[in-house]
Amino acid sequence: MAFELPELPYAYDALGEFMSAETLEYHHDKHHQAYVDNGNKLAEAAGMSGNGLEEIVKASFGTNAGLFNNAAQHYNHLHFWHWMAPNGGGTKIPGKLEAAINSDLGGYDKFKADFMAAGATQFGSGWCWIAMKDGKLEIMKTPNGENPLVHGATPILGCDVWEHSYYIDYRNARPKYLEAFVDSLINWEYASELFEKASA
Repeated sequence: MAFELPELPYAYDALGEFMSAETLEYHHDKHHQAYVDNGNKLAEAAGMSGNGLEEIVKASFGTNAGLFNNAAQHYNHLHFWHWMAPNGGGTKIPGKLEAAINSDLGGYDKFKADFMAAGATQFGSGWCWIAMKDGKLEIMKTPNGENPLVHGATPILGCDVWEHSYYIDYRNARPKYLEAFVDSLINWEYASELFEKASA
């Protein structure tokens, strides 16, 4: 399965002050495109170009760093664009996911604090997550392109804390970016869809 760069699910300027058109143009058109291009070459060289993306991510982890980095980042970004939406964020969370956040993560306020702390304390590049593991939600953080898939879990929500995700808009203020992501960008409907699939 060849990697392909998807269109953004909204206009470049749709996220307004919280994530600028300039950030999205660089992040989507340049960085994500590079993961696609490099991933396709490396998957072909590894004889895995016919495999599914999740299969490539899991199979290349710890065995083929170049392929893993590009395949995992392609996977992460396919979801990342959908984890954000205009007028997103806040506490308007679909019922089943809200109930799980309450029971597994201690409620919205604790989720927000723990999720932001995971992102803020991830040294260097990486991601912070809500993931489903063993039937329960948990907060995770991973370095570079790693994601919950390679740790026996399923991503439900993720925030990219690589500098290219926020530096144009927030400079070195990663906590402000994380706060904007939680308060104003999260597409809870999409996270809920992933939660429902993982729960099935």
